[in-house]
Amino acid sequence: MLVEKEAYLTAGIHIGMKSCTKYMKNFVYKVRSDGLAVFNIQKVDERISIAANFLHRFKKIMVVSRKENGIKAVTKFAEIIGGKAVTGRFLPGTLTNPSFKDFYEPDVIMVVDPLIDKQAVEEARKKKLPIVALCDTFNDCVDIDLVIPANNNGKKSLALIFWLLAREILKKRGEIKNDNEFKYTLKDFGGE
Repeated sequence: MLVEKEAYLTAGIHIGMKSCTKYMKNFVYKVRSDGLAVFNIQKVDERISIAANFLHRFKKIMVVSRKENGIKAVTKFAEIIGGKAVTGRFLPGTLTNPSFKDFYEPDVIMVVDPLIDKQAVEEARKKKLPIVALCDTFNDCVDIDLVIPANNNGKKSLALIFWLLAREILKKRGEIKNDNEFKYTLKDFGGE
């Protein structure tokens, strides 16, 4: 595992929602008596590792978060890996209109929530860009190329995911040799 199981539990990365889509059931460990779905931590860990392995090959990574809880995490992530963060409202034309002032042509796009960040997903799909998304149990995964199942609402959960992704991407790119060389903390990403 990329971190101890306790780190995942403390961050609440495993806490899903009461509704669960058909596709996301594949990542659910159990449904509690109150109806809340709980992710399988092993599968979450595997998907974060797969995502890092996939993303490290790209130079121009755009990461998008309209959610307030994800802003610090995606901003720090983009800074560390040399990507571009788009926080708040994703303006139409960002990926599709070359005359738009904030036009950008990434190699891949990553969204914190495909439902809330649907404008980014739609434009990425039109441009035939690979799309990586953090998906909670209620998310529909249509148009998503790589799903990272996780609590995509919690500040601590998002901080841990992007901290791990940044660390693993730098290791796979050869920019750092091991975990000890990664000098950033969860606090840098908005975690505790």
